[in-house]
Amino acid sequence: MQVQVPATSANLGPGFDSLGLALGMHDRYIAQILDEAIIDIDITGEGADTLARNEKNLVIRSMYAGFDFLGGRPRGIALRALNVNPHGRGLGSSASAIVGGLTLARALVLGGSEHMSNEDMLILANELEGHPDNVAAAINGGATVAWQEMQYGQKVALSIQLEVDPRISAVAFIPSTSVATSKARKMLPESVTHADAVKNSTNTALLVHALQHRPDLLHTATEDFLHQSYRAEAMPGSYALLKKLRNAGVAAFISGAGPAVLALHTGGSAEVDELARAAGDKFATSALSISRTGASLIGG
Repeated sequence: MQVQVPATSANLGPGFDSLGLALGMHDRYIAQILDEAIIDIDITGEGADTLARNEKNLVIRSMYAGFDFLGGRPRGIALRALNVNPHGRGLGSSASAIVGGLTLARALVLGGSEHMSNEDMLILANELEGHPDNVAAAINGGATVAWQEMQYGQKVALSIQLEVDPRISAVAFIPSTSVATSKARKMLPESVTHADAVKNSTNTALLVHALQHRPDLLHTATEDFLHQSYRAEAMPGSYALLKKLRNAGVAAFISGAGPAVLALHTGGSAEVDELARAAGDKFATSALSISRTGASLIGG
């Protein structure tokens, strides 16, 4: 079976750990069940020199979680990964691996789609990832609102999908350096002021509407008061670009834990070229569509 999984951006400015967006850049994974008790992995592209080629590989671990949910593991697995999503940049590379592995497991088990719904997959993916924003967008596509709640004594993840206004596209500004999500989270304060909390909750609510119906409100709605400024020290170049773009009226924000910067816009190629010139040569600029669908089987 072969699956493609979109890159994702989380937070989208104010929607910390809740809002996600699927982007038109896809990793591909191909897996086959083997009779022999071996793990055979080949990786092309991002992570080819660094990712594990054994049971510690995140796609394999996620496949095992899916197989366990569906009733049992196979003897062996052959996996081929073609990774285009840059790692450690805040574009959901780990979510891609997790959702890709779970989708492959579901597809490789007879009747798997009947016994593992997307809702089940989100709960499993959240357990592997630790937060639901990126994985929800990778599963469902479009924009998503994800949250966690207690059900029957167990914490579960849930999400809803938002239909993104077709006029909206994205531009990613990707630096050569990476920032670990764990490091970025440690930089956040234990508390914020009431005034900042009010502004952030207002913008998050506004952003849900702006994404669906009012792209003209995106600049206001993507302003964050909760996390980005506290992480500036770990990504000074990205934060400087963020401020430069926002001061020019661009709906820009740090993508996930960074250090990539994402901008939402309704312009054409000329606007993308102008944004690329503003970013300079320290960032690779990638014009991206919004992926309307999440993880999907290729040829299946």
